[in-house]
Amino acid sequence: MTDGASLRPLEIAVAEPERQDAFLRFIGRIHTPWPERRDCPNRGNAEDGPPCRIELFPPWDRALEGVEGLEWLQVLYWMHLSRRDLVLQNPRFSDQLVGTFAIRSPVRPNPIALSDVRLLEVKGRELVVRGLDCVAGTPLLDIKPVTARER
Repeated sequence: MTDGASLRPLEIAVAEPERQDAFLRFIGRIHTPWPERRDCPNRGNAEDGPPCRIELFPPWDRALEGVEGLEWLQVLYWMHLSRRDLVLQNPRFSDQLVGTFAIRSPVRPNPIALSDVRLLEVKGRELVVRGLDCVAGTPLLDIKPVTARER
């Protein structure tokens, strides 16, 4: 176990491999009303969830040019507080084990999250959006436009 947290009934954890692979660059920080993981909703609601701010760090803030004309964005972020060692999980303490890749749990080998958000406003190097479900201070990985075909 990576963070010393206990397992839920029936869950299976594995030893994590040595660090080796990719380099990721955090390009910003996400500001939500949820200070701890237990406060976060299970899924953000882009229609009536609370407004959240996405702050871009320089020089990546310049990449926001043209975003103001979009209605929907995909936000990729790093769930930095999540454990990374579970292969079988017990969602909501049921008596049914489920493989990590069959559920949207934040516990993943690579804790990358993806949310479709509604863009409300662009304020300089910040975006105001609805639809996020992460803890305040979550590192931002990327932002992409949602195409009409994906909606």
